[in-house]
Order: sequence, then C-alpha cells, then structure tokens
Amino acid sequence: MTTPPRAPLILGLLGLIPFVWGAATVLNADLAEWSMRTLGSRFVGPYVQLFYGAVILSFMSGVLWGFATKAEGAQAATGYALSVIPALWAFLMTGNGPVAAGLNLMAGFTGLLLLDFAFWRWGLAPVWWMPLRVLLTGIVLICLAIGVFA
Repeated sequence: MTTPPRAPLILGLLGLIPFVWGAATVLNADLAEWSMRTLGSRFVGPYVQLFYGAVILSFMSGVLWGFATKAEGAQAATGYALSVIPALWAFLMTGNGPVAAGLNLMAGFTGLLLLDFAFWRWGLAPVWWMPLRVLLTGIVLICLAIGVFA
C-alpha cells in the first residue's frame, strides 16, 4: 500500500471537522454551550455528526459508483449495486434517536470500509485508497463512539 497523495489526504482530514467538532462538543460542556448559542443546536454534539454522517455515506456511494464505471460486465453491475448501499443505509438507518442513529452510522461506516476494500481489491480504486480510508474511517468511528457512549 502507498501513501495517499497530499490533496486527497488534506481534503479527507478537513472532511472530518464535523465529526471531530461533534465529539468535542460532547466532551466539553463550555464548547457545547458556545456552539449552541453561536451556531445553533444543529451543530452541537451528536446532531452534527448524525446529519453529516448521513451526507458522507451518501457521498461515498457516489465515489463507489464512480469506481464501478471502471469495471465491465457482471463486475460493473455488482459494483453499481454495491455502491448504492451506503446511501440507502444512511437514509433507512438514521432514525429512532441519536443513540440508535449513531450506532447505525458506525455500522454503516464499517460496512463502507468493507466495500472500499472490495473495490480496491478489484483494482477499481487507486492503490493509495485503503490507507486513506482506514485512517479516515478510524477517526470517524472514534468520534461517533464519543457521540454515542460519552
């Protein structure tokens, strides 16, 4: 495995800001209060994580769809079918309160990592894809766990 290029690494890390911010506001009551007053309740604690997590799972469906365009025949059909799972998961599994939604997002991001691995093994994702996805997914899961369990 190789190191991700600088641009995807930096943009991927910047994309973690809502997850990290949500975890920080769960762990720091003063930050949560400031965020509530300044930014509004949608940008505090697990709520920012849940909304943004659903958006990112949907975005990643589009990324996987793009990878599927590199395949042909049955592999392409399989890739297209698998690529819609993260978006459908986000749509169907993020209700029933913040704890259930957070747990379901954790499962969704774990499943997404498995899909990332499959597309990577098929040679449809860049060679540096898995180091990037493991790093980003690990941080997302830690942040979501803070939102669920703290």
